[in-house]
Amino acid sequence: MNVLKEKLREVLFSVLPITAIILILSGVFWAAGNPFPLIVIVRFLVGALLVITGLSVFLLGVDLGVTPLSSNIGKTVSKSNRLWVLIIIGLVTGFFICIAEPDLSVLAQQVAGVTSGAITKTALLVVVSVGIAVMFVLGLIRIVYNIPLYLLLTIIYAIILIISLFSSPEILAVSFDASGATTGALTVPFILGLGLGVSGLKKNAKNSEKDSFGLVGITSTGAIFGVLILGMCLNVRGLTGALPESETHNALRLLLDCAKDSAVAMLPLLIIFIAFQVFAFKLTRHSCRRIIIGLIYNCCGLILFLTGVNIGFMDIGVRLGQTTAALGGKGWTVALGFIIGFAVILAEPAVYVLTRQIEEVTAGYVRRGMVLGTLAVGVGLAVGLSMLRISVPEIRLWHYLLPGFALAVGLSFFCPKLFVGIGFDSGGVASGPMTATFVLAFSQGAAATMPGADVLQDAFGMIAMVATMPIIALEILGIIFKVRSKKSGVKKQ
Repeated sequence: MNVLKEKLREVLFSVLPITAIILILSGVFWAAGNPFPLIVIVRFLVGALLVITGLSVFLLGVDLGVTPLSSNIGKTVSKSNRLWVLIIIGLVTGFFICIAEPDLSVLAQQVAGVTSGAITKTALLVVVSVGIAVMFVLGLIRIVYNIPLYLLLTIIYAIILIISLFSSPEILAVSFDASGATTGALTVPFILGLGLGVSGLKKNAKNSEKDSFGLVGITSTGAIFGVLILGMCLNVRGLTGALPESETHNALRLLLDCAKDSAVAMLPLLIIFIAFQVFAFKLTRHSCRRIIIGLIYNCCGLILFLTGVNIGFMDIGVRLGQTTAALGGKGWTVALGFIIGFAVILAEPAVYVLTRQIEEVTAGYVRRGMVLGTLAVGVGLAVGLSMLRISVPEIRLWHYLLPGFALAVGLSFFCPKLFVGIGFDSGGVASGPMTATFVLAFSQGAAATMPGADVLQDAFGMIAMVATMPIIALEILGIIFKVRSKKSGVKKQ
């Protein structure tokens, strides 16, 4: 209970800022003569309460279940010393963990709705999961063979750039958004723990620390490859999108749907744990019970969290976007996008998993608060720039992504290599369930209202921006650390 209270206090400080901002904006719009319906405000408050409770329980479950499980799998795979074992286990676990990721399911459903079924939910889920599994294995192989992260990322993004030249702009935004959505509340703790387990067995402690990060960044690129290839096969060039009609949520039905999604999400982890326990782990009864209880907490926390997000945040997100675009003009829309992006990152569950691991692995050298602050600024800029792209039809997504990823790869050659892995991992975890639901809904509402904007081509791509800016921000932070270390005369890795 003491640990749960600590998690609850931590989450309260995270979720209350975005809750307060939305309530203040609702009051501003009410004063301007455009009030939101009372039922929307009530559902939002109920949703915020569910998000706070669910996120607290989920983070407790991560500590008890997902992290120990994935770390033990990493150690087991590494001890086998067989490449084919690593490949098979990586492919199987990568595919099933990704296909069960709630964030990806939410995004796939949104894409199917906006495109009126031209891109189906099932097709998107399968191709993304296959791509994630392949790149997950590649990331594990990199750890085993000490392949430099910055060189591998340079090659990967060069290939993505070449494929993008032959892809339609309609699918480009979805592909990069899928990359961010795959690294959510379920996959990030599993990937981070497994990567830490594999790298922790290295004799070279310095390489072990560096290799603990970067696996999420490499894995997430698999979604880009998968969707770009899907777009070529479907020939979606010229496809446009529109905001689907809002539906009235039945609370009980929504709760049951979220319970089903959460159970499906946690079932692969339970099956994987049982299989490894029978054939490899041989953990004590106490350790087994602890992991199973943790997985139950994860499931319960996800149910509450997803219910809260869907019942309260998505609807008000669309209305905020529509009202802001109709009343505020370009400058106000961009400014509000920055504020929302700055605050919403503090409510992402995977961000807290990553920042805590960063502080632990670096023994406090890279402080959690500093990483959170840098991420908040980066995500705020990302959402603000996305609103500018919606407001100015001449600005295309590649105008941001091409120089953005070029800068990210270029900075990786100069900043400390530890920050390269932290940066690319942070880019993935920043785009979690709050971003994939509330912020994307805000973008869709703005795009549906802004003259000359298209929901498919302009609203989508926002998650890609959220996944890009934190990389650059944290690499700059790494360079600042490097300069400060040289000035102080203290050599830090």
